[in-house]
Amino acid sequence: MTILQSIEKYVALSKEEAGYFTSILETKIVKQGELLEKPGEITPYFIYVKSGCLMTYFIHPDGSDHVVQFATSSWWTSDLASFTKVTPSNYATKALADSEVHLIYKKDFDELLERYPVFEKFFRLLFQNSLITHQNRIIQTVAHTAEERYDYFQQKYPTLEQFVPQKYIASYLGITPEFLSKIRRKKMGR
Repeated sequence: MTILQSIEKYVALSKEEAGYFTSILETKIVKQGELLEKPGEITPYFIYVKSGCLMTYFIHPDGSDHVVQFATSSWWTSDLASFTKVTPSNYATKALADSEVHLIYKKDFDELLERYPVFEKFFRLLFQNSLITHQNRIIQTVAHTAEERYDYFQQKYPTLEQFVPQKYIASYLGITPEFLSKIRRKKMGR
C-alpha cells in the first residue's frame, strides 16, 4: 500500500493536496540497526514506514531497553512529544530490518496542516487511533496475563516474530525473555 492509499483510507485528497503532500516527503533507506531517533535529541520528523520494521524504545538508566512500539509497513511513528513540542526525545527508534521510510520534517508538517485542512483531519484521526491503541495497551499490561498479552501480540503483529529478537518481544510484553520462552513452550504443547 502506498502512503497516499494509506491516507485515503481516512480522507479523500484532491490531486493538488496529494501532489503537495508527496512533494514534502523525504524517502530514506534505513539499514538494520540504524537509529532514526536518539534519546536527548529533538525528533525532527514524523516517520512513515513504507517497508521493513522499526522499534521505538526507552533506554532505562540501568541500560535495559523497554520497547514501546513496533512499526511495520503502513505505520507511522516518532516521539510525538519531541516532534510537536520541539523538546529532547525520551526514546530511540531503530530499524530491526532494512527498511524504507518517508520522513516529514516539522516545518513542512506544520505548513501542510496550515495549507490543507484535510490533513488536519487525517492526522487527528491518526493520533486518536494511536491514543486508543496506547490506552488499550495500558489496560492489557495491568489487567491481562502475560499469556493473554502474548496472544494479542501475535494477533496484532502476525509476522513480526520472524525477524524480531525474542528479547524485544519480551520487553514489549513486560516480561523476561526466559518467561516468554516458557509461554511459547506451553503454547506448542497444546
